[in-house]
Amino acid sequence: MRLKQHTLSIFFGAIFVLALIGQSFAGLSVFNDEQVAHGASTIGWLDFVTSSDFVVDVAENWQSEYLQFFLFILATIWLVQRGSPESKKPGEEGVGSDAEQLVGAHARPDSPKWAKVGGFRTWLYSNSLLLTMGAIFVLSWLVQLLAGTTVYNADQALHGQPPFTVAEYLVNADFWNRTLQNWQSEFLAVGSMVAFSIVLRQRGSSESKPVGAPHDATAVEG
Repeated sequence: MRLKQHTLSIFFGAIFVLALIGQSFAGLSVFNDEQVAHGASTIGWLDFVTSSDFVVDVAENWQSEYLQFFLFILATIWLVQRGSPESKKPGEEGVGSDAEQLVGAHARPDSPKWAKVGGFRTWLYSNSLLLTMGAIFVLSWLVQLLAGTTVYNADQALHGQPPFTVAEYLVNADFWNRTLQNWQSEFLAVGSMVAFSIVLRQRGSSESKPVGAPHDATAVEG
């Protein structure tokens, strides 16, 4: 029974690992095809998954996903969308009172310890989700930048061009082309989810309003 209570996170954890493994083998095949086309030697799987070519592709996806989460969490504190279960109800904008958030003197016996103690620890815990998403975004974005610089310089060397420093690559069109093509898709996905959930339904999903709920019902779970 305990396992059943965690099937959602287990499911997504499992398909994440499978997708990452699949990406590594597909990417290795593409990389080695390019190596052969350029008259260079092929490499093994372990060498590929520890290479900048693989790391930059993974980091690109991670940083855009966590930027999406960071901005959505931040935006939903202050912005609302009438009719969407992804939004708070109009008039409920803001961080909420201590009583609503069950912190400090309003904490329950089973509330997390840092919700009760007050001061900096309660503030930190109150913003821990946003801070964690932001930190993962920044770190993965930096990894993308560093690995991307290495990959770009390898291509530069292949064409007899001088290498770029990290700072030079940061303002290079190649870096921002790779970055923005991921960002725009994430922003589209979140915006579509918010908008579609106003009028569309999925029976049994917590991301949808009840099938019979009116279109203008907001912050209603199925």
